[in-house]
Amino acid sequence: MAITLVNPAGLPETGVYHHVSVASGSRLVHLAGQVAWDADGVTVGEGDLAAQVEQCYLNIATALAGAGATFDDVAKLTVHVVDWTPDKMPLLLDGIARAAARLGTTPAPPATLLGVAALDVPEHLVEIEAVAVLG
Repeated sequence: MAITLVNPAGLPETGVYHHVSVASGSRLVHLAGQVAWDADGVTVGEGDLAAQVEQCYLNIATALAGAGATFDDVAKLTVHVVDWTPDKMPLLLDGIARAAARLGTTPAPPATLLGVAALDVPEHLVEIEAVAVLG
């Protein structure tokens, strides 16, 4: 594995992500931001943040597989949520948990959460970017 996830002493344990990823691989994989589209380009979970987060993670897994990677190779996630407020955190976490259960993994690389005014189309509530490293 080209990625080692670390929570250094002196930083809080989040339970959702690690603070540091150390990459020892030689190939970078950059994914376009993934939204809640199915394979036909139809939005999944319109109006449902948890369902859209789940679909984003499933799409990331599909894109990673296309590059010969898995979530174990992800060095960093960036999550963009429309009109973010802290009360949406349970929905975000629910979507991640549902995706983790379906994928059989717990994706917990370093992550940045950003609130945004809008995404590509009004029905999209979340978009997630990923960077992976392969050995």
